[in-house]
Amino acid sequence: MNNKYDINPDKKGYFGQYGGQIIPPDLKAIFDEIENFYLNIKDDKAFQAELKDLLKNYVGRPSPIYFAKNLSQKIGGAKIYFKREDLNHTGAHKINHTLGEALIAKRMGKKKLLAETGAGQHGVALATAAAVVGIPCEIHMGEIDILKQAPNVLRMKILGAKVVAVKMGTKTLKDAVDSAFNEFVKDPQNTFFGIGSVVGPHPFPMMVRDFQRIVGEEAKEQFKDLTGQNPEALVACVGGGSNALGLFSAFLEDETIDIYGVEPSGRSLNLGEHAATLTLGQPGDIHGMHTYLLQDTKGQPEPVYSIASGLDYPGVGPQHSFLKDIKRIKYELISDKECLEAFMELSKVEGIIPALESAHAVAFAMKLAKKMPRTQKILVNLSGRGDKDIDFVAEKLKLV
Repeated sequence: MNNKYDINPDKKGYFGQYGGQIIPPDLKAIFDEIENFYLNIKDDKAFQAELKDLLKNYVGRPSPIYFAKNLSQKIGGAKIYFKREDLNHTGAHKINHTLGEALIAKRMGKKKLLAETGAGQHGVALATAAAVVGIPCEIHMGEIDILKQAPNVLRMKILGAKVVAVKMGTKTLKDAVDSAFNEFVKDPQNTFFGIGSVVGPHPFPMMVRDFQRIVGEEAKEQFKDLTGQNPEALVACVGGGSNALGLFSAFLEDETIDIYGVEPSGRSLNLGEHAATLTLGQPGDIHGMHTYLLQDTKGQPEPVYSIASGLDYPGVGPQHSFLKDIKRIKYELISDKECLEAFMELSKVEGIIPALESAHAVAFAMKLAKKMPRTQKILVNLSGRGDKDIDFVAEKLKLV
């Protein structure tokens, strides 16, 4: 491993200057307990065997890599490939880490799983994992996102989860995190906060990344089997950043590979019209970590927006902030308009309906392919499927 790029946080939970445990002293012992438990169990043979069995026989891993021949021919330039995380049980990459979190919660003797969700993919995945391990589950979701993502809300309820509508603030992902954290502090001894991305206080940015590494580890082997080489470029959308780090981690040490994280520029780059955290933000504190943050002059999070509910977050995973500063990953922008165009194009040309989050990555890959030679290859993490988005898109584009 090249520690210049693919690093673990230091003893205080920092990737360079980003991360940490910026939490009340009485909660530090809770998070330290989770860290110690995770570090002790992550290499435990029985734990790994149970997780591996679930990932293979329940989730359906390994997810395949698909050469998008029709799209590549139509776009021209580099060939586009997809890592099909959309084919996982529950429809996204989120199931990879929620199973790990649920198994840890069960072994720690926790009585409830708690989480936030934006697009609902993490909520569905955690509710699914909770059902499998037999622990009650509570999901906090912004009222606006509940309206946008009605199918996922229904799935969570069918799976037995309690869905709490968050009506404060912007009524979206940031506020759902605030609400879930407030619930967590009421009974941290018996509640496991199944954080939905590579964000939050240490050890969650490390722990969620580690559970998502399977995406990149599979992809590296699969891509060589399929093409005889590594891709020249990797692309993934970035909100909190778990699907991106899941793919990128296996390739960071190879400096011949260009790596792109794609953020939402939304409707415009005006205040409250985008969620371009790494592009326009500055280092600050949010949700127990120090990271890039879209913030006002007082250091408070600014309102953010994206057509993709899973990307409208003012912060980002601290390892992404570290990788930005050392210039290993390039962070690019895709607008709502470009996202919707890519959503429709992939659906019509390849018969794959992507999540709006993933469509940001698809849109950038389409632009990037045109600038690259036909001999080169781009691997995109298709992090989720778009079943949850079709009603919203249909209304937005007046398809019905």
